[in-house]
This record gives sequence, C-alpha cells and structure tokens, in this order.
Amino acid sequence: MSKLIKKINLYGLTMIAVGGCIGSGIFVTPYQVAEAVPNGTFILAVWGLGGLIALTGALTFAELGGMFPKAGGVYVFLKEAYGDLVGFLYGWGILLVINTGALAALGMALAEYLTYFFPLSEIGKVVVAIIVIVILTTINIFGVRSSQILANVFTGLKLLAIGAIILTGIIFFEPSQAAITSEWVGPKPDNLFSAFLLALVGVLWSFGGWHHASYLAAETINAKKTVPRAMILGTLIVTITYVLVNWAYMLLLPIDEIAGTRRVAGDAIGSIFTYGGQAVAIAIGISIFGTIGIYTMSAPRIYFAMAEDKIFFQALSKVHPKYKTPMNAMIVQSIWAIFLLGFWGTFHDLITYVTFLDIAFMAMAGLSVFIFRRKYPNMERPYKVIAYPIIPLIFTGISTAFVVNTLIQQPKQAWAGLILLGLGTIVFQYFKGQKYK
Repeated sequence: MSKLIKKINLYGLTMIAVGGCIGSGIFVTPYQVAEAVPNGTFILAVWGLGGLIALTGALTFAELGGMFPKAGGVYVFLKEAYGDLVGFLYGWGILLVINTGALAALGMALAEYLTYFFPLSEIGKVVVAIIVIVILTTINIFGVRSSQILANVFTGLKLLAIGAIILTGIIFFEPSQAAITSEWVGPKPDNLFSAFLLALVGVLWSFGGWHHASYLAAETINAKKTVPRAMILGTLIVTITYVLVNWAYMLLLPIDEIAGTRRVAGDAIGSIFTYGGQAVAIAIGISIFGTIGIYTMSAPRIYFAMAEDKIFFQALSKVHPKYKTPMNAMIVQSIWAIFLLGFWGTFHDLITYVTFLDIAFMAMAGLSVFIFRRKYPNMERPYKVIAYPIIPLIFTGISTAFVVNTLIQQPKQAWAGLILLGLGTIVFQYFKGQKYK
C-alpha cells in the first residue's frame, strides 16, 4: 500500500499551527473581553493569559508529538493511552461534527464577509461556502507540498494584514480618542476573578487550532523534533500577535466602542480610513480562507489513521497513487461538511453544543503525559515538557474546569455530546467486530 510522504518542514508546520489558530476569532471576540473587563491593562492580561494557557498545552503536546510522530496526532495520543474506543470517539466527533462543523461555519463566515462587496442571499452564502470547501479540498489532494505552500502563503498574508492593523494603531494613535488614557488603568470589575473567566471563553476559542500541526506528523521531516517545535513556536507567534493587535485596537478606539461592536477591526481601521471596513473585510476573508485550507488538509489524517488501525472504513486508508495524500478521507470530510451546510439552520445549534467535547478530549490527551511517564518510562522522548508535572496540570486543570462548567451551566450541550458519544460507541463495536474477523 502507498504511504504518506514526508515533505513538511519546520517553517511550513509552524505556519499550519499559526494558521489553525488565526481565523476570524481575533477580529470578532475582542468585544467579549472588553465587556467582561473594561480596563486596558486587564484586556491585555487576559489575552496574555490565554496565550500562556495555550502554551502549556503546546508544551505538553510537544512531549507527546515527539513520542508518537504518526499521522493523526491527538487521535494517536488518546488511542495509545486509553485504547481504541477513546481514539475512535475522538475521530468520530471530529468527522461528524467538530471539524466539519467548523468548516461549515468558516465557509458561512467567509460568505458573510463577501457581502461587504456584493449582496448574497442565504442560499448564495451556502453555495459560496460549498465552492470554497471543494476548491481547497481539491488543492490539498494535489500533494502535501501544495498544502504547505497554501498554508505558508495565506498564513503569511494574515500576519501581514494584522501587522498593518498594528502599524496603523501606532502611526495614527490619538490620545483623546483611544482607550490608552484613563481607561488604561480603570475601571475594575466588581468580581475580577469571575470577569477573567468570562473573558477567557472567547480568548481560548481564538487560540484553538495549534494542535492541528500534530495531525500531520507522518508527513513532516524529522517529525520527532519538528512537530514539538512547530506547536510551541506557533503558540508563541499567535500570543504575541494577539496581544499586539488588541493593543492596536485600544490605540484607535475607546474601550466602550470596542465592547459595543463585533467588527472591532473594521471599526478601528474605519476610524482612520474611509474604506477601512472593506479593507479589514478582505483581511478577514483571507484569514478565514487560509484556515479552511488548513482544516481541509489536517483532520483527514485522523480518519486515515483510524482506517489504518482497522477501526474505520478501510477505503479511508487509501492514498492518492501520484500525490500520496489521503484522498478518500479528504473527500468524505468535504462531503459531510457540505451536508451540514445543506441543513445549516438545523445543525448550527448542534455543532455549537458538541464542540465542548473537543476540549474534553484535549484534556484527556494532556493527562496521557502522566500515563506514558508511568507506562513507558524508558521510551525515547526527543522533547520533555518543562516544569513537569506543573505545566501539564495547568493545561489539563483549566481544560477540565471548562468542561465541568459546561456540564453544569449548559446541560443541553452535555446531552448532545453524550448522544454523539453513545452513537459512536455503537458504531465502534461494528468496526471492532470487523477488525477481528
């Protein structure tokens, strides 16, 4: 059987980690942070804290990625630590809702930003989203080198666009109009701890995606060292970028205006340039397009790995005879994402409900570091997480707290997630039976 080939280098994988994080979140979620903590110092502190939390995850996963440099990343960590069922349920959730739902949502978000330039009906938006998913899936089928170039170009364009926003804030800073005046040091929320937790919800969502680099380990040059480095470098770059761009927003707008808009980047640049809103819409469109490109490329490696392990449809283990990419897995993912788009009104809430499962699996993957330290004490570890066990405990503790809070505060999400896992368990029994025939 043809196998995947190693062509991704450190720069390419780092751009995948960065591009997996930077989608539309940083252009949208700052209003949530400003609402929760209407204080310039605390706003930057929340974004910095989100970066530190993401970094604890990257440092933890760096050890795992060095130990298991295989296609599928997080799926492999979970399967090795907890068995086939848990690994399968992760891939099941990623395919059925989490990644395909993200693709559908990103496609619709991209279409929404296109309405800055020409009108689109609801059906028109769905058609645009479908076309984008099909185009990017096709490009990614044409080889991992094409995927790497795509990620490099569009992640680079995102960073340039955000850099332009930062420079605009520095150059056109007007003290009488900006948040960096009296608002820089006050007011403080009544319950600062609670406000920080509330603000972190949008922040951590904006930091999600760096772990997509682990999915591509089987196609990465010197994966044992490159995968850990890419995840760590990626989270550092994203953290610095997010803190600086939020600083730039506050150089251009008062905090009450930041808190009152879901188009903070457009409003910030629009306060300086007549067509600032349209310019930012283009930047966001580029950002979302690049993220869709990464998601259509990375997650199919999970379904490929599941099929290789004989716990999913065997056809998904097939790679393209010429381009050596998991073609069938990519096609199946795009078809299912398009199906979700066809029933967007029905599935939108469900997708929102079950995405908390992704955090739960991430917490379990983080905990696997402790399992492997006991289970495989002499296994080669090209990278060992620093400050063990504190760093993994911080990441898993915070992730677990978010899951528990969801179970308590939003029980509908819990039920939707449990139903999804229940269905997955039933399906797994079928594949398990087939595996041992």
